[in-house]
Amino acid sequence: MKPDLIIIRFGEYMVKGRNRRQFEKRMEQQIKRVLVPFPGTIMSHAYGRIYITLHDESYDAIAKQLSLIFGIHSFSPVKRTANELEAIRAAALDLMTTLPQEPGTFKVSVRRVQKDFPHDSQEMNHLVGSHVLRAIPNLKVKVKEPDVELRVEIQPEGTYVFNEVVQGAGGYPYGTNGKAMLLLSGGIDSPVAGYLSMRQGLEIEAIHFHSYPFTSEKAKDKVIDLARRLSHFSGVPIKLHLVSFTDIQTAFAQSNQETLVITLMRRAMLRIAQRLAEQSWALGLVTGDSLGQVASQTLGSMNVIGRTVELPLLRPLIMTDKNEIIRIAKQIGTYETSILPFEDCCTLFVPKSPSTNPNLKIVQRVESSIQTLDAMIDEAVATAEIIELRSESVNVQEDDGSEEWF
Repeated sequence: MKPDLIIIRFGEYMVKGRNRRQFEKRMEQQIKRVLVPFPGTIMSHAYGRIYITLHDESYDAIAKQLSLIFGIHSFSPVKRTANELEAIRAAALDLMTTLPQEPGTFKVSVRRVQKDFPHDSQEMNHLVGSHVLRAIPNLKVKVKEPDVELRVEIQPEGTYVFNEVVQGAGGYPYGTNGKAMLLLSGGIDSPVAGYLSMRQGLEIEAIHFHSYPFTSEKAKDKVIDLARRLSHFSGVPIKLHLVSFTDIQTAFAQSNQETLVITLMRRAMLRIAQRLAEQSWALGLVTGDSLGQVASQTLGSMNVIGRTVELPLLRPLIMTDKNEIIRIAKQIGTYETSILPFEDCCTLFVPKSPSTNPNLKIVQRVESSIQTLDAMIDEAVATAEIIELRSESVNVQEDDGSEEWF
């Protein structure tokens, strides 16, 4: 069955009461953006839903784009017909006979929104189901877990017939829950943390620390590619702040506190990130920390590192297993870039035995002993390079291991 339109259902933000319309407007903007290449479409809005009339535009092409938009709970390709019993029966049978694979079992689920329709939902279940069964003798009814659930929605403007419910990206529309700065390394974790933050409605700007000439241009290009891939999901350009960390990192490496180098580096990075966040009116910092994964991500280390800033530290991956992080990275298309063998500044001076439970007073004493530290941080903030990155095609891997180009 060739669909006439797409029904889009909103996500959890629909419970937000007075803020709901703000979220709906942002959702409409995101959907209009992906419909630009499909001029024949018409978008309309109803409570809790958006309808896209296709007018012969490609459902498959539009569906690929819709699946990436944060805030969409689900969507369905539907056939619209008149609110008449025989028209509904005909549309239902057309759907069942044009499925890609012939089902063995089915059930009918009717939702009657137009209350003056002459048959109630239970009657319609029987009237539509019996019509299909007479036309397809080998088909059987199965109430629990049928091969196909034939859905019929009788609305005032017409009846929608469909069987497919495609899960969307979920979450909140991008940018509806404020702005945060993402500390973006070249590793696997931080791009995933950025994606999950965006999915929860955060607008993000990214910060990357490089230590040229200790880190190569390829390492920087790798991070630029990761930020560009994240911008594909936002639908708008993402700003990337490139911060020179060479002098600060060298000073820590020469402080004769080898076990504390990573702790000192992380604290300095957060201080710089907070300054840049304040300049960009961002209200939080996002990191890729996952509890216990490395020495700087023990509870003791995170306690000491986090005390250097006042802005909220958001750690979307804090309780997430590494295998799950890798799965998401593959799904969103960042994994293959993240594993490219170009070192970032966090991997350059890693001590053999980094402290997993640093002492805050000792750390502060070491920082105080580096008299030029504040000046170097000021310089790093002042000389940060800002570039805007727009989206490009992203290789997104589905859970079954197959790949699609979006």
